[in-house]
Amino acid sequence: MLTQDQIDAYRRDGFIIVPDVLSPQEIAELRAVTDGFVEQSRGVSAHTDVFDLEPGHTASEPRVRRIKTPHVQAEIYVRVMRHPKILAALQQLLSPAIRFDTSKLNMKSPGYGAAVEWHQDWAFYPHTNDDLAAVGVMMDDCEMENGPLLCVPGSHLGPIHDHHADGYFCGAIDGKASGIDFSAAVPCTGKAGSISIHHARTIHGSAVNTSTKPRRLLLFQYSAADAWPLATQPGDWAEWNSRLLCGSFDPVAPRLADVPVRLPLPGPRHSGSIYEIQRESKNSFFGKAASM
Repeated sequence: MLTQDQIDAYRRDGFIIVPDVLSPQEIAELRAVTDGFVEQSRGVSAHTDVFDLEPGHTASEPRVRRIKTPHVQAEIYVRVMRHPKILAALQQLLSPAIRFDTSKLNMKSPGYGAAVEWHQDWAFYPHTNDDLAAVGVMMDDCEMENGPLLCVPGSHLGPIHDHHADGYFCGAIDGKASGIDFSAAVPCTGKAGSISIHHARTIHGSAVNTSTKPRRLLLFQYSAADAWPLATQPGDWAEWNSRLLCGSFDPVAPRLADVPVRLPLPGPRHSGSIYEIQRESKNSFFGKAASM
């Protein structure tokens, strides 16, 4: 699936873009189902187990910034999560045995789609080893103007930065105190049907969508099957093992690696999606978004 150059780039930079993974037909089905969810959101006025809403959401002008756990909501998202091309790429980068974690569909509507502050996914869910990655399926052409994912090259090889504010986990890196050169970040742009793959320790974020075009990014989190979570333990053993998508391993023998860990404790003052958690962040890089 991946060339050696792509594998080398992932190891060096902590992220890659892979074009033409999903077909136009698959993208068309994803868009149609997603549009149906946006229509359903007209009937809600606050965050639900399915919808995370933008400020200003109304029945006449629905504004959805996230569909939560889309793999639970519709079968098409499950098919994409299990896409053979995606799993083949992950087996080259992570491990022959791949476990699925969770999913989300971040939606940036034209002119107002919310920003996500700089962070490392690893800060939310450290494991016994760091063979973890997120795959972003580009449902629209992703361009600089419509708020693409921005990744800092090589940051996955560095420290885990503080994601706390006033003693509580806030899911964001302080834009000033960290001393990180965010100008080095590279936009993950590509045509609809492309995917991005970024390492769990890679520093990334995204700006507001200032364009007239949507940017819908379907995100799946995966790990090597022998990576054991440190912050939250699996509650249902059968369900946990059902997440194994390919390969085999000893489920009671996690692999331990020398990786840096900062626990997301005490927990955030605002529970919910990353948008809610980041409300408490200090020195926002992209500007404070209004909250509901």
